[in-house]
Amino acid sequence: MFDTIILLTGPAEHSVFTTLLRGHNPDLTVLPVFTAEDLAAIEPDWLRRARMISFTTGVIVPSAVLDQLGFGAYNFHPGPPQYPGSAPAHFALHDHATDFGCTVHRMIARVDAGPIVDVEAFPIPADISVAGLEEIAYTKLVQTFWRMARVLATQPGPLIERALRWGNTRHTRKAYEQICDIPVSIEKDELQHRVKVFGTDHFGIVPTIGLHGFQFRVVVPDTESAIADEAVEA
Repeated sequence: MFDTIILLTGPAEHSVFTTLLRGHNPDLTVLPVFTAEDLAAIEPDWLRRARMISFTTGVIVPSAVLDQLGFGAYNFHPGPPQYPGSAPAHFALHDHATDFGCTVHRMIARVDAGPIVDVEAFPIPADISVAGLEEIAYTKLVQTFWRMARVLATQPGPLIERALRWGNTRHTRKAYEQICDIPVSIEKDELQHRVKVFGTDHFGIVPTIGLHGFQFRVVVPDTESAIADEAVEA
């Protein structure tokens, strides 16, 4: 019997989303999960009665857990299908993409690869920062959760899946590191662009140039608007 939602998200979202889900189904038990340790502590009996909802979390759900869930697992990914994996806003701006969005998909063992349930797309505003793009995507993702909450809380059957495909490149922390490894021959415009997109210390990684056995790291200014020009002219 479907009577539980395992909600894998942050503390701030958990309180709001729990109220929303239980508003649609007062008999629902919403089980908070914030860490991999929380996830590992869930008894198999809970899993068999539950659906999992993952919302903008870095916690990887093991396939053994996914296989035991009685009513599926769905992830709210803060990027469009073209950008599966980590840091989708960074990679979209690095690619000079014109559109962005957020994606809801059924979870399978491989991260950001399951069948797509919903996509909310929007044009990328000109000259937007990574933080600005992430803020828009997060807002769209919350709105999508609000729209889907009733179905998630009340209908035990699988959600309808759309005939959409994920992009071929799944971005990772390693790919992020590689872009931040700046060649000494880089053109000024490209350096400015990489510093603007990757100069905010995401993952604890910033653009770095190796020269004669030394590494020179970008020092991030106090304001995002100054990042590219100040870093290049320093």
